[in-house]
Amino acid sequence: MRRPKIKVAVVYNEAEPEMYKKTSDTEVKDLEFKTYFEVDKTTPMEEYDYVAKKLISVGFNAYTLNIKDSLELMLRNLKDEKPDVIFNFVEIYKDNPRLEMNVVGLFELMEIPYTGAPAMGLANCQNKILAKRLLSSAVIRIPHFFIVYAISARYLHKLNYPLLVKPAFEDASVGIENESIVNNGKQLKKRIEHVLKQYNQPALVEEFIEGRELNVAVMGDKRLRVLPISEIDFSTMPDHLHNIVSYQAKWDPHHESYHKTIPICPAPLPKNIEKRAKELAFKAFKVMGCRDYARVDMRLSKENKLYVLEVNPNPDITEGAGFMRSAQHAGMTYAQALKRIVKYALGRRNVKKSVTVPA
Repeated sequence: MRRPKIKVAVVYNEAEPEMYKKTSDTEVKDLEFKTYFEVDKTTPMEEYDYVAKKLISVGFNAYTLNIKDSLELMLRNLKDEKPDVIFNFVEIYKDNPRLEMNVVGLFELMEIPYTGAPAMGLANCQNKILAKRLLSSAVIRIPHFFIVYAISARYLHKLNYPLLVKPAFEDASVGIENESIVNNGKQLKKRIEHVLKQYNQPALVEEFIEGRELNVAVMGDKRLRVLPISEIDFSTMPDHLHNIVSYQAKWDPHHESYHKTIPICPAPLPKNIEKRAKELAFKAFKVMGCRDYARVDMRLSKENKLYVLEVNPNPDITEGAGFMRSAQHAGMTYAQALKRIVKYALGRRNVKKSVTVPA
């Protein structure tokens, strides 16, 4: 008797899918600077459908589920469909990124294995204040920092300018803009108060590390593997923009910084620095409680010191970008990498029924 295929629910949350429209070529052609990247015309919904299609191509029975900010919709679907595993893409619930951990908590209560970081790992990384303290306690070098919880007449500190000011609880570079880099007390005060008012959360202020930006991808559950290191090349960044991966650089194809933050993979690094960066990523991954796949962002200073900036659980895994660029250089196709992530989750399940796991 033939066993049923593993059923994978590709679960994500786009509360208003109708708001997405495809960008036309003409919108980008009229810009006043030379573009580097082609405009990605796919919507998030199409990207998740593509993930499901790729999972089907490697032997799974996959479908997509947009929970649309509705726990009732999600729970009803999971009860009816009874997936064997969830590929978790839920990032924000009710416009609050800090609720991400609660959603996977429901997966755990339902005893459905899911991909990516567990609730505690998500909580550790989402709270940048806690993340800094955890990394520091593990003797992992981070930029010196301080936290501002409320507006004050003055913000006394002993840090060296330039400084970077960002929201303490946001994700995906939200709140990080060119103006986030400050060079004096007046600029610092203005930016801190912008963060406090605009994002209604503490402001994290840290020393800005001049140097090279490295993205180190780590993959695995019980056995970890560090993938080829990628670097963000700032060599064509104009003088009026700082060498940072801002929100605009990540997500806005109409912004100049989007086309001036160019990835290089594998990064051209001396062997000893590459070895240190991989060891550091491995350590940070474990300290923060990540699982399956994560990206550790670092700065290599002009003195060749490595600083961990962020640990990103469940990072963007769009084909050809970010994490998947490193996976490709490690010899994996997009479908193979997705399959491997699903199999990590399947390895954690309580076996209750006979199903076929693709080889």
